[in-house]
Amino acid sequence: MQVYLVGGAVRDQLLGRPIKDKDFVVVGATVADMLEAGFQQVGADFPVFLHPISHEEYALARTERKQGRGYQGFSVHASPDVTLREDLQRRDLTVNAMAIEVKSLMDDTPISGDVVDYYGGLNDIHSKTLRHVSSAFSEDPLRVLRTARFYGRYYDLGFSIADETLLLMRELVRSGELAHLSSERIWQESSRAMMQVSPQVYWQQLFEIGALTEYFAPLQQVWNDKQYDQIREIVQTALYFAGQMQLNLSQRWALLMASLNTDLFTLNSTETLSVNIEAAVKGIHGIGNSTKVPKAHSQFATLFVQQAKNLSRIDQLSAAEKIDLIQACSAHKAPDKLSQLLVTSHVLKLAIQHRQMMLALNSFHAISMDNIDQNLKGPAIGEALRQRRIEHLQTQPVL
Repeated sequence: MQVYLVGGAVRDQLLGRPIKDKDFVVVGATVADMLEAGFQQVGADFPVFLHPISHEEYALARTERKQGRGYQGFSVHASPDVTLREDLQRRDLTVNAMAIEVKSLMDDTPISGDVVDYYGGLNDIHSKTLRHVSSAFSEDPLRVLRTARFYGRYYDLGFSIADETLLLMRELVRSGELAHLSSERIWQESSRAMMQVSPQVYWQQLFEIGALTEYFAPLQQVWNDKQYDQIREIVQTALYFAGQMQLNLSQRWALLMASLNTDLFTLNSTETLSVNIEAAVKGIHGIGNSTKVPKAHSQFATLFVQQAKNLSRIDQLSAAEKIDLIQACSAHKAPDKLSQLLVTSHVLKLAIQHRQMMLALNSFHAISMDNIDQNLKGPAIGEALRQRRIEHLQTQPVL
């Protein structure tokens, strides 16, 4: 019997990231061996056990074969003759397919610390690449979401997805396999991705490969519309700020769902707007139902899109409007919710302002000495550059 630390714990150890959970693979053992050692079996479909003291997961080495649609359409074979190489080959990404041998079931001290790496995970750690282990990647549609989530998780380290892996992800989307994922798994992956430091990366990647259509159709529809390109970019920026500011999941979800109310992305006064709240709320609840979003998050997002304009101009509200806002947000019962809504509004407004200034910066750099009269001298040069940059900025699209 040989015991190995595998997967995320090895990956994060090599990356110098905190290790949250440890998973182990046991080679050369049977179910009876594990039960006799005091382990508790969990799940009837495949042999995974909880350590009697640490409660960490230990799984018998196994192989899988695709038999049906979706991520559940697999037959699992676990026996003492399954090798570590075979077990690691079924994993999604090379950075998740490495192992370190430990002393025993009851002692997880590494024997040497050497990394067992059959599929190039060490090289991909070094090159900061997310790459599939084998063609079996295409058998599990959940891996599309998992890869996008890992991309968001390690984006700040400079990781990217290998071109050949992106190709397989696109093929999985086109095949319609994502339709066979359960709503619960969709939300599980998406909510975990949402709480990363760079949550915007997950959604941008899924959008680029068309993976939002099945479960997030209203979002895909808005982001696909060329006239709303600025909205997608603003929401991506807002989610980035949300990650940096450590906003909670409800706040991040509200910022994403704000995409569905296109009227929110302007700094004009609320009186000049025809706010399309009803359609946005319908989209929020449609997505919530199709992906089993917990009710609390959908309710917060709904409240945000309904009140975002008022929240963004608190200093302009009359006394009556402030009292009405308190009532609408139930702030008299839950003042913390009002605080969270105000912070969410601030982040969205900040993202809008950020886009405006990035457009101004682009206009500044777009105009150089080549774009003005070459005969100008002295202060006239600076004034000519300034005027041309202003003119350039005035031609840029605004919402």
